[in-house]
Amino acid sequence: MNEGRSLPLTELPPLDGELSLDTDVRAAAADDFGHVVERMPLAVLRPGSVQDIALVTRWAADNGWKIAARGQGHSTFGRSQVDTGIVIDMTGFGDIHRVGEDHIVVGAGATWRSVLAATLPRKLTPPVLTNYLDLSVGGTLSVGGIGGTTHRYGMATDNVRELEVVTGEGKVLTCSREENPELFDCVRAGLGQFALITRATLSLVAAPDRARRYALVYPDLESLAADQRLLLRKGRADHLQGSILAPDGRWRHQLEMVVFHASGDQPDDDAVLAGLADDRAQAQIDDLSYREYVEAFDKFEELLRTTGEWANAHPWWLTFLPGSAAEETAAGVLADIEPQDLGVHGLVTFYPLTIDAIRTPLVTMPAGDVAFTFNLIRFASTDTQQVTHMLEQNRALYPRIRAAGGVVYPVSAFPLTPSEWEEHLGARWPVVRNAKERFDPAHCLTPGYEVF
Repeated sequence: MNEGRSLPLTELPPLDGELSLDTDVRAAAADDFGHVVERMPLAVLRPGSVQDIALVTRWAADNGWKIAARGQGHSTFGRSQVDTGIVIDMTGFGDIHRVGEDHIVVGAGATWRSVLAATLPRKLTPPVLTNYLDLSVGGTLSVGGIGGTTHRYGMATDNVRELEVVTGEGKVLTCSREENPELFDCVRAGLGQFALITRATLSLVAAPDRARRYALVYPDLESLAADQRLLLRKGRADHLQGSILAPDGRWRHQLEMVVFHASGDQPDDDAVLAGLADDRAQAQIDDLSYREYVEAFDKFEELLRTTGEWANAHPWWLTFLPGSAAEETAAGVLADIEPQDLGVHGLVTFYPLTIDAIRTPLVTMPAGDVAFTFNLIRFASTDTQQVTHMLEQNRALYPRIRAAGGVVYPVSAFPLTPSEWEEHLGARWPVVRNAKERFDPAHCLTPGYEVF
């Protein structure tokens, strides 16, 4: 493997930031949240300006090196890493530039937590938030971005107004639905294949005062899915998710629904829960502030940090199943895996989305009106054999999901081959291939997905 000192730095013009060859800095960039893949870069760019990113991208493309942007490093399979190339550390691009009446302009390295810190005092919020708030905005928009309100508002990428990007040719461009629309449609959920996001303008909506949370327990997957479908159809839930856990070694099915409301105008619980078939004696109902609602995942993260699981490998498997086959497919997979295949605090997420709400062209969804997320959120031990077993399960599950009409969410700890990427993208493959040649002709950007 080439070492950082082999880079011809004398050919690189002066930067506003720093191109670090430090071994410790490079080693930190060689790992990610997944702790499954390690790729040692030649150097790490800490840009002081967007011009630094453009300059180094052109320099890398001219010399045949690869480039990968890294926000919070929360990828699970080395997608923010690069061998014999340069990682761009985007954490320095975390500025909140401007908050308007219905939008916010932020650097790509900003986290959703920092976005909320700027918007909530103005009683505003992004319509879609990831459960984990410490993901970077740029990283999220590069893959899609799903949350509890996606059934209503689509992906995070559906709520972007404008992007500033650096293409694989090292050009700094602005794109939106009106300006450079082809690039805009390719960059959103484009997996960093065409351009790197440096700044984003995000839509905002009024933030509710309160969140009425209902955690409902079901005896089986079928009854859980039936009530999820009912709630989706009736439009009762502002937030709709579901999970399958095994705290005692047996699967436990749970629906999580949230209804937003103004202070002093609490929802009628009987009306919200009418017609549902949950075990009402086990229902938990809480009334939270909106901030408490969006920060709910923090408690789970704290638990995982306490047990050490947050620092272990995370061979996550994330998919979308067609509504026509969701229950059957998910039940079949659950029958063939054991709770220990998820880890001590692992879980399965399972909940419906309205496909029409998702409008980002490069987000691949199953056919039909409704899709279900079906994710194995795995927390491995330090046993490398367990990690290998989980990765092998992911590979074995792929043909089953495809045969059922499902698709993989590309953030999974699972490598698609180029031919599988072509199948995954379907009729959009020629568009993607042509856009790659137009915006990244040297094929230097984000090699970890192995699309080309």
